[in-house]
Amino acid sequence: MTADQKPRSEKNAIFRLLAFLALPFMHLVARYEIIDGHKLPKQGAFVLSPNHYSEIDPVVIGVVMWKLGRMPRFLAKASLFKVPVLSWLLRASGQIPVERTGSARNSEPLKAAATLVEKQLAVVIYPEGSLTREPNLWPMRGKSGAVRMALEADVPLIPAAHWGTQLVMPRYAKKISLFPRKSISVKFGDPVDLSAYRGRRLGAAELAEATDLVMAAIAGLASDLRGEPAPAERWDPTKNNQKETGRF
Repeated sequence: MTADQKPRSEKNAIFRLLAFLALPFMHLVARYEIIDGHKLPKQGAFVLSPNHYSEIDPVVIGVVMWKLGRMPRFLAKASLFKVPVLSWLLRASGQIPVERTGSARNSEPLKAAATLVEKQLAVVIYPEGSLTREPNLWPMRGKSGAVRMALEADVPLIPAAHWGTQLVMPRYAKKISLFPRKSISVKFGDPVDLSAYRGRRLGAAELAEATDLVMAAIAGLASDLRGEPAPAERWDPTKNNQKETGRF
């Protein structure tokens, strides 16, 4: 691609259909402030790692990425790709199947990373693995999935944070608050510097160290949005007698 050529639009028919169905409602319930949106790559593969404290977070991130011209992909359970209709929707929108159990578990990140690079996708991975357990909705301790994916694929890892989503759908809530209309702010950060870890055989300690860099970047962005400092120590569910569940 030459300098004067525009990146090819990712807004294919399936994403336009999803936008047609979701955007009117999402604009009804909230207005969106996008800060430093230029830091989201306009083309090429990358991993996006946002904070996570509401079940509606993926939809909010999807709306913002649509506005910025990139289409979100998520790692989805391979079993979902066997469900009629849903399977078609997942494949048509480029979602990535991942086995979560058994002997395939360790090889799946490699396969997903290859797909990410081959198709030049933007993949959203929540490094916390689940909704934060931190009492005040700050990012908690992260898992290594996002870092592993970025390192395996050798692509940038972009941190992001949003604030205001909890007003639309509080943590663990089952219903959306429609009125009054809420405000959601989303801020993107510079790529996390993982150069010290690329091309190396990494153990648990190195992956934890790299993951903490990501969580620090996300917490810093959240702090900017909230106008208050993030806790000095990341919330750890295992130290607070909470069962930890999560995705890749």
